[in-house]
Amino acid sequence: MEEIKVGETFTISDEANKDQTVEVLAKVTLENTDYVAVGFAEDLQDESEDDIDIFFLKIDDEGDLSAIESDEEFDNVSEAFDAIIEED
Repeated sequence: MEEIKVGETFTISDEANKDQTVEVLAKVTLENTDYVAVGFAEDLQDESEDDIDIFFLKIDDEGDLSAIESDEEFDNVSEAFDAIIEED
């Protein structure tokens, strides 16, 4: 898989094997591992004032995306993305 960039969209399958298009909102590297924050493209295109769901994915050594498995890892990644958002 090619390097994933902010603004890129791609399709993932959810738990029910339904395809969802997501957009990369931010990217961060922690301890030599890349992570992306993504949101559903449909939600991002909707110009309502409602909150959007953002979730984090880990990029493995082959460039594939996977879920974050531990609470500690999730907390660290969440804090890193919060810092990025505060900078903007």
